[in-house]
Amino acid sequence: MNRAISLLALPFLVVVAVLVIAALYIVDVREKALVLRFGEVVEVREEPGLGIKVPFLDNVVKYDARILGLPTPPMEVTPLDDRRLVVDAFARWQITDVVQFRRAVGSGGIEFAQRRLEPIVTNAIRQVLGSVPSTTVLSDDRTPLMNRIRDLARDDARDLGIRVIDVRLTRTDLPEQNLTATYARMRAEREREAADEIARGGEAAQRVRAAADRTVVELTSEARKRAEVVRGEADARRNAIYADAFGRDPEFFAFTRSMTSYERALKGENSSLVIQPQGEFFDYLRNDGADRANPVPVPPPAATEPESESESEDEPQTEGALQPGETPAPAETDRTGQPLGSSAGVTLTPLPESLASPPQEEPVVPPAATPAPAD
Repeated sequence: MNRAISLLALPFLVVVAVLVIAALYIVDVREKALVLRFGEVVEVREEPGLGIKVPFLDNVVKYDARILGLPTPPMEVTPLDDRRLVVDAFARWQITDVVQFRRAVGSGGIEFAQRRLEPIVTNAIRQVLGSVPSTTVLSDDRTPLMNRIRDLARDDARDLGIRVIDVRLTRTDLPEQNLTATYARMRAEREREAADEIARGGEAAQRVRAAADRTVVELTSEARKRAEVVRGEADARRNAIYADAFGRDPEFFAFTRSMTSYERALKGENSSLVIQPQGEFFDYLRNDGADRANPVPVPPPAATEPESESESEDEPQTEGALQPGETPAPAETDRTGQPLGSSAGVTLTPLPESLASPPQEEPVVPPAATPAPAD
């Protein structure tokens, strides 16, 4: 009897267990649940835990309660300055009203909600970025723009039962064709600036070079002028020394001039001279003129002793008289035997000390170089 009862109770227990399992549901902390009966919402469960429903009549639909992300595809926007930009954005959103969300998306769930939310965010981006110039969009601080996009998208997405938490612009670039043109324009601008810098540098270098050339010309001219002055003074002193020396010994002057003429005329370059050998040109080839250059000295006259010491002291000394023990100077004659110098009654001018030892000139100090004018 007990065994029969146990066999009859077993199916009942199984049915009861199935009913209990079908009546219970669990809500996770990351989820929000709706209890639907014939498609109508009968209960909203947002707290995590164990819930009870009518078995086989109620249906539990769960949605993700976490913050979800929505990346938008690249889009072209046109700011106020008609400069097209390619923009990528990323939105973060969360379900706030589960009932409204269920009515808006139906059984589509999260994927359908993202398809509904994407045009809302895209329109907000186009509307906000189209009201500002491209410089504002491309600036470093775009937080005000993103806040405006977020607020505008939040207002439009409120009917879906969701809340747009944030919208971020991940990329704002020029289109590929515009980017190439922009890079070319930037390259041309940099090349123009480089050309300007090179031109200014060349101008400054030319000014410095011109100033240096002018300084070189001035220094060279001044040095050449001083050199010519020094050379002229030296030539004048040399000519004075030669004139005095030749005046003292004309025979030596004639000999020197003849040697110079021989050196210039008789060269070993197959030169020929047609001239009489008895002419004056060959005098020093026939005779070196030693007899005329070194005349025979005249013996001094016999010296007479003074009668007495007192008489010699009383007699006046005549100018040019020979002193006792002196040898008379030889008579100076030219090559023809004519007397010269003192022998002919001509007093020769002694060599000045300034010509005998010419003073040393101070070194020529070039003037200080004129600095180049500043740019």
